Amino acid sequence: MSHPALSHPAFAEIGDDEVEAIRAFNRFYTNRIGVLDRAFMDTPYTLTEARVIYELAAHGTTSASRLTEELSLDPAYLSRMLKSFSDAGLLETMRDPADGRGRLLQLTLRGRGVATDLAQRSRQRIVALLEPIAEDDRRDLGAAMASVQALLSGGKIIEAITIRQHRIGDMGMVISSQAKAYAESYGWNGEYEALVVEICAAFIRNFDPACERCWIAERNGTFLGSISLVKGSSEGTAKLRLLSVDAAARGQGLGTKLVNACIEFAREAGYQRLELWTNDILVAARRIYVAAGFTLEKEEAHHSFGKDLTGQIWALDPTAATSGKALSA
Repeated sequence: MSHPALSHPAFAEIGDDEVEAIRAFNRFYTNRIGVLDRAFMDTPYTLTEARVIYELAAHGTTSASRLTEELSLDPAYLSRMLKSFSDAGLLETMRDPADGRGRLLQLTLRGRGVATDLAQRSRQRIVALLEPIAEDDRRDLGAAMASVQALLSGGKIIEAITIRQHRIGDMGMVISSQAKAYAESYGWNGEYEALVVEICAAFIRNFDPACERCWIAERNGTFLGSISLVKGSSEGTAKLRLLSVDAAARGQGLGTKLVNACIEFAREAGYQRLELWTNDILVAARRIYVAAGFTLEKEEAHHSFGKDLTGQIWALDPTAATSGKALSA
């Protein structure tokens, strides 16, 4: 009996030469980038293990079920891999604050160091691969890869999210996204929008580029998130403010990347303390802060934005934190 899919008219039009061309390219490319090596990029890890470590670093905190779904891995195989990471001191689990029965996974300090090393090795290998190629040819190569991705994903090119420093006009987007997001998700009233306006206005008036930053995340010019770092009230202290990730970009590790950019800059600027104020109902944000190394210092009930809330102050020493830069495996 013939396979139903193979009887489809589209399959009848695919020639052996087309199939063999793709198989030949697969053999060439996998050999060229070294993914067949048992020790991936001269490390003790396989390609699959390196990819799982990348996902753990990119998400900050995640679950085994989410990794299984995103990477299409066998649950038993992934479970054995995660146990080996845990035994090696690369991975730890924590109770899911949103679901007491659930467990979340996050890399330890040692694990984040491994993730950073893998990312650096990957970048170095790609640089070595591209160095002999002329600039115009590199652009052609990038366009060809984008075409391959588009064709194999149904014709839709998924552009990367970029993170840049703020420009004139950006603060309006920050205010609007913050006010709408918290009104829709938590029912906060206009008091919160007024607070964000005050924070953004103070940032613009007093902006010191030597020790302050606002980062804007976007895709194809569309605003997807932001975060700011400003000088604190005491010497050597900075404040992390106004972290936001648009719904269209959630689940892609953007919040972690924004927080890591903040920590990295705080370290480079010489701050000894980085603190933030949040509320306990902002569970997703708190997961990111915990994964980055922030610790809870103080809690206090308050009534703000039309709601009874519990405010929290979190802090870390940026000189001791291991900030995960944008990773690639």
